[in-house]
Amino acid sequence: MRFVPDVRKPSWVAWPSSGARHSESDKALRPSEDFHDAALYDNSPLPRLTFASFIMGVLVSMGGFIFGYDIGQISGFLAMPDFLRRFGQLHPDTGLYYFSNVRSGLIVALLSIGTMIGAIVAAPLADRIGRKMSVSVWCVIFTVGVIIQIAAENKWYQIMMGRWVAGLGVGALSLLVPMYQAETAPRHIRGALISTYQLFITLGIFLASCINFGTEKRLNSGAWRIPIGLGFLWAIILGVGILFFPESPRYAYRKGRIDEAKRTMTKIYGVSDNNLSVHIELEEIRVKLEAESTSNGYWREFYDMFGGPRMAYRIALGMILQMFQQLTGANYFFYYGTVIFKSTGINNPYVTQMILNGINFGTTFYGLYIIEHYGRRKSLIVGSAWMFICFLIFASVGHFALDRETPENTPKAGRAMIVFASFFIFGFATTWGPMIWTIAGELYPSRYRAKAMSLSTASNWFWNFLLGFFTPFIVGDIDFRYGYVFAACNVVGGLIVYFFVIEGQGRTLEEIDTMYIEHVLPWESNKWVVPPIAQMARGGRHVSLEAGVDAVGDAEKTSAESIPDTPPVALHEHHSARL
Repeated sequence: MRFVPDVRKPSWVAWPSSGARHSESDKALRPSEDFHDAALYDNSPLPRLTFASFIMGVLVSMGGFIFGYDIGQISGFLAMPDFLRRFGQLHPDTGLYYFSNVRSGLIVALLSIGTMIGAIVAAPLADRIGRKMSVSVWCVIFTVGVIIQIAAENKWYQIMMGRWVAGLGVGALSLLVPMYQAETAPRHIRGALISTYQLFITLGIFLASCINFGTEKRLNSGAWRIPIGLGFLWAIILGVGILFFPESPRYAYRKGRIDEAKRTMTKIYGVSDNNLSVHIELEEIRVKLEAESTSNGYWREFYDMFGGPRMAYRIALGMILQMFQQLTGANYFFYYGTVIFKSTGINNPYVTQMILNGINFGTTFYGLYIIEHYGRRKSLIVGSAWMFICFLIFASVGHFALDRETPENTPKAGRAMIVFASFFIFGFATTWGPMIWTIAGELYPSRYRAKAMSLSTASNWFWNFLLGFFTPFIVGDIDFRYGYVFAACNVVGGLIVYFFVIEGQGRTLEEIDTMYIEHVLPWESNKWVVPPIAQMARGGRHVSLEAGVDAVGDAEKTSAESIPDTPPVALHEHHSARL
């Protein structure tokens, strides 16, 4: 497996035989004419993992922990006696408190409306004041939502609005954390580091279920106020801790703070100031930046973004992938797991939910390994097939074998459903859970990253809301056959990955950007080789010349001559940004 690129032979110092798509056998390495001063730089290989990158991955991922903790706790609240008495409705026939589908749907799902808005609003703030300071600001907003919820006495809509305000912070963090990690992490561990965001989501869900289990026997408001109040602690850890970290190097570079960007990269990468890999990456960032036109204001640039090089395609792809992450069906268990397993006859559904969340957390560690060992594409496609099978069996057992009126009569069916729910969560936690966030952080060029990621993240939260709100109604009508819907969505999601997602394993963000611009076939993307400057200068953008755009090729020759020592992946964007 290839974790660390060989910096003595950079990938762009290669002479492909023709075109932009090549197999490994096409490469003919030769002494670099484009990088003649490479001997002046430190050629030592990059460390696999440094203390600085590890701490960054852990602390910044607390944003994911806040997200997961907020998801995990609400499932348990809906079954707590004190929470039911205060915020539920009294059934006229049974004299018991319950939540109607509308009320439970709003309490659960309005968080997602807040997160969708927060993800969109966070983008311009992140571009203005930076990624780091934005994280602290949104942690403060999250704590306001926590205060509103804790102060609720018997108004269910106060809980609902408190979750909406907290959702603003959660949604913003769901944009900022993967973006900060994508812009800062070394290429060979970028996938794993961004995936720690999902790891901490699962840790938050698991810890919330454990705390719910510990407090659910309390007969007073402490049963639900204690779990909510602990949210202060997680926000303080992230909001204060991030202040001790540097700004992301790509943001710092765009703001003219080049030395700061270089210092951050050398510290995170664990190398000297004159390391060759750092120099190459800074050169790529520089020419990408030079290729961009002057900003015309946020909203004008937001509009122009859709006309950027294959940006409409990539924005649509990012939004669709985030949509299908929700349509895998994972939150069906996370939001309503306690209620679901109570309906299967399990005596203590809190225990079952805690076990499933523990599986979700534990198996995500394996996902951090396979994303860099097997790559994004293979893992996601296999994950889709796995989850399809699990939901097919879960839904079939629930509909055909389980006695839904008296589930105690069919204990084997109930146990089988728990087993396949566990298998499903294993598949999700190792593939679609962490890897979609990684792809979202890799899809877009630096100039548009915050804006484009805000749209893809908003798509995630929009579908999160739809599933959270409508699930009680759908289950009431079609019971466990709802699982067939998710099974079908997993098949479609796997096909989308195969036909549209480019493999980003071991690539810089600038290289991935170029691959999308070059229309590299996704199923051949792992064989793609970045052409050297000399060929770029002579041939220009291959797809353009094939279409007969000779004028572009002439302009590219001039550009190549003016930037002789620029890595071709960066030079390519210099040309392509104008097409």
